[in-house]
Amino acid sequence: MPKDTSIKSVLIIGSGPIVIGQACEFDYAGSQSARSIREEGIEVILINSNPATIMTDPSMADHIYLLPLTTKSIIQILKEHPQIDAVLPTMGGQTALNLCLEADEKGIWQDFGVKLIGVDVNAINITEDREQFKQLLKRIGVPSAPAEICTSYLRGKEIAQEFGFPLVIRPSFTLGGTGAAIVYKKEDFDELLTRGLEASPIHEVLIDKALMGWKEYELELLRDKNDNVVIICSIENMDPMGIHTGDSITVAPAMTLSDTTFQRMRDYAILMMRSIGNFAGGCNVQFAVSPDDKEDIVAIEINPRVSRSSALASKATGYPIAKIASKLALGYNLDELQNQITKSTSALFEPTLDYVIVKIPRWNFDKFEGADRTLGLQMKSVGEVMGIGRSFQEALHKATQSLEIKRNGLGADGKGYTNYEQIIEKLTFASWDRVFVIYDAIAMGIPLSRIHEITKIDMWFLKQYEELYTLEKEISNYKVESLPRELLLEAKQKGFADRQIAHMVGCLESQVHTLRTTMNINRVFKLVDTCAAEFKAKTPYYYSTFEAEIEKADGTRYVDNESVVTDKKKIIVLGSGPNRIGQGIEFDYSCVHGVLAAKECGYETIMINCNPETVSTDFDTADKLYFEPVFWEHIYDIIQHEKPEGVIVQLGGQTALKLAEKLSKYGIKIIGTSFDALDLAEDRGRFSELLTDLKIPFPQFGIAETADEASALADTLDFPLLIRPSYVLGGQGMKIVINKQELEEHVINLLKTIPGNKLLLDHYLDGAIEAEADAICDGENVYIIGIMEHIEPCGVHSGDSNATLPPFNLGEFVMQQIKDHTKNIALALRTVGLINIQFAIKDDIVYIIEANPRASRTVPFIAKAYGEPYVNYATKVMLGHNKVTDFTFNPQLKGYAIKQPVFSFSKFHNVNKALGPEMKSTGESILFIDDLKDDQFYELYSRRKMYLSK
Repeated sequence: MPKDTSIKSVLIIGSGPIVIGQACEFDYAGSQSARSIREEGIEVILINSNPATIMTDPSMADHIYLLPLTTKSIIQILKEHPQIDAVLPTMGGQTALNLCLEADEKGIWQDFGVKLIGVDVNAINITEDREQFKQLLKRIGVPSAPAEICTSYLRGKEIAQEFGFPLVIRPSFTLGGTGAAIVYKKEDFDELLTRGLEASPIHEVLIDKALMGWKEYELELLRDKNDNVVIICSIENMDPMGIHTGDSITVAPAMTLSDTTFQRMRDYAILMMRSIGNFAGGCNVQFAVSPDDKEDIVAIEINPRVSRSSALASKATGYPIAKIASKLALGYNLDELQNQITKSTSALFEPTLDYVIVKIPRWNFDKFEGADRTLGLQMKSVGEVMGIGRSFQEALHKATQSLEIKRNGLGADGKGYTNYEQIIEKLTFASWDRVFVIYDAIAMGIPLSRIHEITKIDMWFLKQYEELYTLEKEISNYKVESLPRELLLEAKQKGFADRQIAHMVGCLESQVHTLRTTMNINRVFKLVDTCAAEFKAKTPYYYSTFEAEIEKADGTRYVDNESVVTDKKKIIVLGSGPNRIGQGIEFDYSCVHGVLAAKECGYETIMINCNPETVSTDFDTADKLYFEPVFWEHIYDIIQHEKPEGVIVQLGGQTALKLAEKLSKYGIKIIGTSFDALDLAEDRGRFSELLTDLKIPFPQFGIAETADEASALADTLDFPLLIRPSYVLGGQGMKIVINKQELEEHVINLLKTIPGNKLLLDHYLDGAIEAEADAICDGENVYIIGIMEHIEPCGVHSGDSNATLPPFNLGEFVMQQIKDHTKNIALALRTVGLINIQFAIKDDIVYIIEANPRASRTVPFIAKAYGEPYVNYATKVMLGHNKVTDFTFNPQLKGYAIKQPVFSFSKFHNVNKALGPEMKSTGESILFIDDLKDDQFYELYSRRKMYLSK
C-alpha cells in the first residue's frame, strides 16, 4: 500500500530537555523522522522545548515551536496551523507519548480533526498500564513473571506476603525506571513501595517476583500496515536482570542465545507487536531468559515507540529505524521502501552483522555527592558509548577506550583495583565500573566460577575476559625489542591499545606504534553495511580492525581495507564522545553544523565519534563516518590514512580540545584557533598575564600544587575562596571555601582524585552578577553573537544558571565593558572561530572569570533564540573561507529568551540539591517571554538565591 495521500501536514512531538532516562537518542530519531517525512513533500511542524538539539534547527522542519511540552502549547499550534492532519508521537520518548495520551483524553485531537500515526492510543495504554499488559500476555499465551497490580499500601503488603522476597516494584507510566526498585529485605519494603506509588502519575505499581540472575534480551522490530514484521537487531545484556537496560553493558547481536530459543523469542515478539493494536512503526520488546538448560522465556515489556535501544540498533546495523518507521507511519509498506545502505535492495529484510557491537553506559556519579552508586532498576547513566569490532573482545576494548574516564581499556594501565574486599563488594553490588572490576578480579586470581556465582554474568563473557588477561600475562614476559609479531597482532585484534601494550612491556606508546608500523600491523577500515557484505554498500560508514595478511596466488600479501581515500580536499571534525554533565548534546549540534558548513565550502567531510545516540553519527551526516573512539591512537591512524587538510577541534567540547596538544605536536593542522591560543586560555597563569597586559580586571588569584601552598596563598587572598582545578569539564571539583580547614580538606581530596593538577585559588566575588558572551572572530574582526545575564548570582556554574538573552538589568556602562573585553580578549587570543567569555560584575566593574576559545553550551541557544546559523558562519571563518565581515547578521528576537537548566535529582535520593561552582544539570529548555512582567520570569528571579551552596 503506498503512502496515505490524505496526509499533507504532520506534527512531530519532541522529547524536551535531556534528563537521565531520556537523552539525545530522541534528537537523533526526531531529526531523522522530520527529514524522512519532508522527503515525501509533506509539511512538518515540530514542538520541542530543547534549544541544544539539531531537531529544533530551522533547517529541520517547516515550522518549529520551542514551547513547553503541554497540551496548552499543542492547542496553540493546532490553532495556528489548522492544516495539520496527523500527529507522530513515537519519536519523542515517554514524554511525547504521555503528552499525546493527555491530549487524547482531553479530546484535543478529535476537536481539531487530527489523526494519530505510528502508534494508536490503545497500544500506548496497553503497554504502559501494567495490569492491561499482564492480561494481554495471558490472553495471547506469552509467559510473564508472576505479578500483581497494587494501588494501595495495604494491598502491597498482602502481595509481598504472598510472593516472598526479593521482589520488584515497577510504577506505571514512568520514564527510565523512575521509582522502580528491587526489594531484598522486608525492612525496606514500606519505604520503596511508598516511593513507587508516589512516582507513578496514576499511583499504581506492579509488584513482581524478582527474576534475579536471569539473562536479559531486547529485540528491535518494525511493522507495516500489511502486517509485515522484521527484527532489526537482537541485543543481549551482559548484566543479568536487576539492572536497568539503560545502565547495562549490552552486546549485539546476542551472543549466548541458542538458535531455538531465539526463534521462540522472535515468535513471541511478533505476536506481542501484532496484538497491541493496528499500527505501523517501530517497537522495542524486552525478555528475560532462565540461565539454565531449559532457557524459559518471560516477556518483560514492550515499548511502541523508538527508544534508546533503537538508536543503538540503528547505529549497530546501519538500518535507520526512525527514518523507515516514519515512512511506515505515512502508510508505506516495507517492500516499497529502499534499503538505505545498499540503495539496491528493499527495506523488507533483516540485517546481518559480520562484526560485534558493545555499548557501555557513561555515568556522572561524581556530580551527585552522596548518591547511591550501585546499579539497579532505576536508570542512572547520562550517556553511552558504542564500540564496533570483529570480535566481542575488540568491541569491548574500543567501548572502554571511548568512555573518557582516564582508562586505556581493560587492565594494563596500572589503575585496576587490587583490594580483595573492594573487588568482591563491587561485584556483589553492581558498580558503575564493574566492566573493569571483572578484569581486576581475574587478575587477582578469583576463579571464574566464583565471579559467575556473584554476578550471574554468563560464563561465555567471563571466559572472553579471561583470555584477555592470559594474553596480557604472556606479553608481559617480553620487552618491546623481543615482542613476537603474532603476539602483537593478536593483542591488536583483541582491542588492546598501544598504550596498554606499552604498559605491559615497559616502554612508550610511540615505541609500540613504531614497532607495529615496521611489522606492517596496521589498522584497516571496514564498512558497516547491514548485509554482511552480500550486497554492495553505498554508504561510507566505517569501523577499524586488524587483520592477518592474505596471500594471493602470486605470493603477494595484503590486508583488505574497505575505506577508499579520494583525492578531494578533506576536513576531519572530532566529535564530543559520550554525553555527560558539562558536555552534552549542544556539542553534537555544533559538530553537525560544522560538517555541513565544511561541505558547503567544497571539502569532503569526515566525522569521528563513538556516541550512538547522536545525529553526528548518522551515516549520511558527513561524507565519511568513522565510528571510532575519540581516543588518540584511533584518530591518529585515521588521519594517517585520510591525510586531511586539517582537523576541527573547537566544536566537540573538551573531548576534542584535549587532543589539540597531541595534534599540534605531531604536526597536524588544527583548523581555526591554534593550540597555543587554546592552551593560553586554559593555563590560568598565562591567561592572567595576558589580562594584566590588556588592563582587564580579574579576581585576585594564585596557583597551588599542594595543601601547604594553598594555605599560604589564603593568607594573601581574602576568603571566601573559589578553588578550581585546570583542564576540567563542567566545573568538576570546583568549590567555594570559607576557612582554612575547609580549604585543606578540599585541596587534599582534589589532589587525591586528580594527582599533579594545578589548582587555581580565586578570591570569590560574593554577591556579584554573572554574565557571559559568545562571539565569532576571524583574527581581525569580532562579532558578538549574544550577551547573557544569569539570574542566579555568581558562584552557580553557568550551565546550572538561568541565562537571559539579552541581559535584563545591566546598564550601558557595564554592557560597553563586556563588549570591549570580549573583543580585546578574542583578538589577543588570536581566535579564529568561536569564543565564550564569562564575567562577574560587582560595583559596575566587569571582571573576567574565564575564556573558552571554542563552541560553548550557549551557542545553540543563541542561534535558536535569534534564528541565525552561527556555527555555520563560525566554521566558514575557521576554514578561512570567509571573514566575519562577509556575513549579514540579522538577529530576530521579540522580548527575551531564557535558557533554563533541567536537573535529574529525582534519580538520586538523599543527594544535596544545592547548586554551586560544579555543574549538575543534565539538560536545558528555552523559554520565551515578551517582557520582564511575565510571571515565569518573576518566579525565577524570586528564587534565584535559594540553592546557592558553597
